[in-house]
Amino acid sequence: MTKQNELSYKMTLRLKKGEIFFGPGVLDVLNLVNENGSLSQAAKEMGMSYNKAWRIVQKTEKLWGKKLIVSKIGGFQGGGSQLTQEGKKLVRKYESFEKEANKKVKQLFHDIFLTEKKW
Repeated sequence: MTKQNELSYKMTLRLKKGEIFFGPGVLDVLNLVNENGSLSQAAKEMGMSYNKAWRIVQKTEKLWGKKLIVSKIGGFQGGGSQLTQEGKKLVRKYESFEKEANKKVKQLFHDIFLTEKKW
């Protein structure tokens, strides 16, 4: 646990193709869709409207170039959404990228700010 006055850093990774289209927020939406089987429930848990969640997913699909979720319309058994294989793959790749980047940046931060070297 870091103390309030202790030097630290915060790093947030985002993917872009001309414009930012994937980061922690989209990751959360996709993970919640995967857990709940519902984009509507994912949006609700994140405190956002369904329309906003849908627009986020559509923008990500457009810029990534692949379908990330499939939805089925409600009916007798209700509707729902699930991640496509490409959606699951993007989540895994981003989480792996984030984990490795954080390891390397943590070491860099330590080497540059927390050890005594002559700079």
